[in-house]
Amino acid sequence: MLKETLLAMRDLPRLRQISAVLIRHGLGEFAQRLRLPKAVERATEWLKMPLPTPEQHIPTPVRVRQAFEELGPTFIKLGQILATRVDVFTPEWITEFEKLQSDVPPLAERDLLPWLAKILGAPPEAVFAEFDFVPIGSASIAQVHRAVLTDGTVVAVKVRRPGIEDKIEADLRILSHIAYLLALEFPDTRRYQPSDIIEQFARSLRRELDLAAEARNMDRFAQHFANDPHVRVPKVHWDYTNPLVNVQDFVEGIPASRLDLADAAGLDRKLLAARGADAVLKMILLDGFFHADPHPGNVFFAAENRIVFVDFGMVGRLSPARRDELVDLLAALSRRSEKGLLDVLIEWTGSAQVDEDRLAADIGEFLFQYEHVQVKDLNMAQLINDVMGLMRDHAIMLPSDLSMLFKALITLEGFARQIDPHFQMVAHLTPFVRQIILDRYKPANLLHKGRVSVLELLGMLGNMPRGIARFASEVKRGKFRIDIDVKRLDHFGQQLDKSANRLTLGIVTGCLIIGSSIVMTVNAGPKLFGLPLFGFLGFMLALFNSLWIVFSIWRSGKDF
Repeated sequence: MLKETLLAMRDLPRLRQISAVLIRHGLGEFAQRLRLPKAVERATEWLKMPLPTPEQHIPTPVRVRQAFEELGPTFIKLGQILATRVDVFTPEWITEFEKLQSDVPPLAERDLLPWLAKILGAPPEAVFAEFDFVPIGSASIAQVHRAVLTDGTVVAVKVRRPGIEDKIEADLRILSHIAYLLALEFPDTRRYQPSDIIEQFARSLRRELDLAAEARNMDRFAQHFANDPHVRVPKVHWDYTNPLVNVQDFVEGIPASRLDLADAAGLDRKLLAARGADAVLKMILLDGFFHADPHPGNVFFAAENRIVFVDFGMVGRLSPARRDELVDLLAALSRRSEKGLLDVLIEWTGSAQVDEDRLAADIGEFLFQYEHVQVKDLNMAQLINDVMGLMRDHAIMLPSDLSMLFKALITLEGFARQIDPHFQMVAHLTPFVRQIILDRYKPANLLHKGRVSVLELLGMLGNMPRGIARFASEVKRGKFRIDIDVKRLDHFGQQLDKSANRLTLGIVTGCLIIGSSIVMTVNAGPKLFGLPLFGFLGFMLALFNSLWIVFSIWRSGKDF
C-alpha cells in the first residue's frame, strides 16, 4: 500500500521537512488539502509559528518555485520536468519552473577522495596523471572535474554525489503518494493524470542518476553525427565510466552563454545559430532521438563555427508513428489546415471524450489569427503555446513523449535568437517537413507500409475466431465481466473496510464481556487478586479493545 510506504519510519522525517517548507512559503493550506494534517501540525509545532497566510504580493507560482528550490534536487528536477508540460501549465507557471536552478556547494576534497577511490576502483592519483579537485561545474546530482589520463588525454570527470539516490527514492515515494492524493482531493486535476506525470518523472530522474546511461546516449548521438563535420559530441572513455562516474573528452571551446567571447574569436553568429538549430531538428525529425535541453549551458562553440553538445542526461525519443503525427501537425500549421490540425489533436485525445464540433470551431478561430502572417514571420514558441492553450481549454493531454519535444523546440528557438536575433525557426523547419512528407510517398516506403498493413490485417483476421470463441465461452460459463472505473471508489472501499473491522472488533468485545461475566460466576480454576484468572483477562482484553475502538473513531476525523 502507498500509504504504508509513505508512513514508513524512513520517510517520516522527510515528509515533515516537506510540510515545514510548504508552510514557510504560505502553502500550508495546500498540504492540508492533501490530507497531510499530522505532518503539517508537527512541523508547525517545531517551527513555533502559526500557519501563515500567503503574502498577496508574491504570486503562487513564485512561492511554489521557491519551495521547490529549498526542497532540493528531486523537486528542482520535478520543476524542470513540469516546465516541459506546456499543455498543463500556463506561461506564468512555465516561466517560474524554468528559473529553477540548483545551488549546491561542491563536495569537499576530503569527502571526494574516498568516494572517487570507491567508484573508480583505485585512488584518483593511480587512475589519472592529473586531477583538479576544484570542480568546473557543480549541480544537485553530480559535479564535474578536469583531469588528465595517463596517456595525456584531457578529460572531464562527472561524479555522482554520494547518498543522492536514497534521498531521491524517498522523495519519489512521497511524490507518488501526493500525486494519488492530488487526484483524490482536487477533482479538476484528474484530467492531467498526476500519477502518470510522477511516473514519467521518476523514470527520467532514475535515468539521469545513471551516468553510464548518459554515456550510452552520448555514443548514440556521436554515431548520428559521425558524418557531420560541424557537430561534435565528446568521446566517452568506457574503461573509467560506470553508473557513478562518466569520463569523457574535455571540451575546449567557448560556452554558448559567452557570445562576447564568440565575437572576439571571430565566429559567425548566424552560422552558429543555423548549424545548432539544424542539428537539433535532425535529432527530432530524422533520428527520433534528441537532446531535450538545448540551452546555452549545454552547448559550446568550437573553431570553424562548430557546435559541441554536452550533458545528455535528459533526452527524448520519438517513435516513427509519433514523428509522422508531429510532421502532420507542423504541415497543418504551415498550410493553415483546420482539418489537418483537428485530425492530429483528435488522435492525441486517446480515449478522452472531446466535443469535436467545438474543437473544430476553436481551431478555425485560432488559425484565423495567423491567416495573414507570412510563414517566415511565424514565431514557433508563440505558435506552440497557442496550440497548447487550445489543448488545455479542451482538456486534451499532450502525449508524454511530445511534452519534452515541444519544450525543446521552444528552448531551441529562444537560444538561436539569442545568438542571431534574425533567426527564423520556421525557415529551418520547413525543408525537414517537406522532405519527410516527400519520402512518405516514395514507392519503396509505400510498398513497405502496404506490406506491414497487410500483415497486421491478416494477423487480426487470424486471431478473430479465437477471440470470438473466447468471448462466447466466457458468456456461456457466466464469466463475462465488465470493469467500471469509478473515481474515489478505492477510497470508499478503504473506509468501508475500516468500518467493518471496527464492527467486528465491537462484536468480539461484547462476546468477551459476556463470556468473562459467566466465567466470573464459576468458583474454580486459577485465581488472580481473588478473581478467576480467565474472567479477569477477558475483561482486560475487552477494556483494551473498547479503548482502541474509541480512539480509532476519534482519530478518523483527524487523520487520513
